[in-house]
Amino acid sequence: MSALEIRASVSLASIFALRMLGLFLILPVFAIHAQTLPGGASATMVGLALGIYGLTQSFGQIPLGAASDRYGRKRIIVIGLLLFAIGSLICALADDIYWVIAGRAVQGAGAISAAVTAFIADATREEHRTKAMAMVGGSIGLTFAGSLVGAPLLYDWIGMAGMFYLIAILSIAAIFVVLYITPEAPPLPKKPASFTEVLRDPELMRLNYGVFALHVTQMAMFVVVPSALVSQLGLPVQEHWKVYLPVVLVSFALMLPPIFIGEKRGMMKQVFVAAIALLVLVQVAMGVVFMIAGTPAWMLVVMLLLFFIAFNVLEATQPSLVSRIAPAAGRGAALGVYNTLQALGLFCGGALGGWLVQNVGPASVFILGTVLSLAWLIIAANMKNLPRRSQHLAPTA
Repeated sequence: MSALEIRASVSLASIFALRMLGLFLILPVFAIHAQTLPGGASATMVGLALGIYGLTQSFGQIPLGAASDRYGRKRIIVIGLLLFAIGSLICALADDIYWVIAGRAVQGAGAISAAVTAFIADATREEHRTKAMAMVGGSIGLTFAGSLVGAPLLYDWIGMAGMFYLIAILSIAAIFVVLYITPEAPPLPKKPASFTEVLRDPELMRLNYGVFALHVTQMAMFVVVPSALVSQLGLPVQEHWKVYLPVVLVSFALMLPPIFIGEKRGMMKQVFVAAIALLVLVQVAMGVVFMIAGTPAWMLVVMLLLFFIAFNVLEATQPSLVSRIAPAAGRGAALGVYNTLQALGLFCGGALGGWLVQNVGPASVFILGTVLSLAWLIIAANMKNLPRRSQHLAPTA
């Protein structure tokens, strides 16, 4: 990768990580904090406060992604970061659960994921694009692990309001990164592609289903995994980072070789399908762990490691595939649809996972994940095998 590509990729990945920080940072502590707020005793309101972020994200991805095709990536990203900062301030000043819900909704409305990923695709050559997207996928995994480690410490130090103020400050700092550090994007085509063309593309439809299935599975899993770490490993919540952090770091290291090999040899379809197959196997094995008493506790840790390997490979390769398949003039719109399905998956996974655990049992979550990922495997098996990337001159400033 050229210096300019690295600069664009690192700066934009950091902005993407900030967006996910707004989702992940409060997860370990908010349910406890909510008990101190008027209305916070309602599990429904607490769930809504957590989930509405993903819901409003899903509403904003398509229009803001399409707007970035027409008006420019940087302009839309700055607007989204301003909304994110305003929502964070509303949450920081909230004196009941209902204002927290309102603030979280405004946070999510700044839906810039499509514009950011489209910007990365614009700023990188095809042969390096998956590496750049891997930085985004890695930033998500590291943000998740870092949130699990840091959230309890930050909560004790500065409280929930302080955490939201911190997120707002980081959002403003990210605006300066976009304006003064991130390189300018290449000129966009004058006429955006037809949205109908983007929506009906069968290859894009496969990827859109895939990102939905992946994030439903992820969120539903983490409805039950934290309690399993307590019951099976004897780890209190504040020590869960001892599992999550090494698992995420090792999985990130192990997911890089197959991606690099797939890129070099033109075998990304095989790598992609193998990752989905691994996801299926993990869901089946996790279901067994939760259905059969006396299963060794170490199996849970191994399954988490394998899950994050599959998750990181898929999280890195899917946006790259969308950016390659979509027409250049409709890249923002295509990634808008993609990120809409991702956000809906996060929302539906949490809500459906909670309902299944309460009404059916923990193992049912993995039955759901098995069905969704197996359907994805069947769908992905028929996808086109994209040709090996051609070599292009490195972009210049």
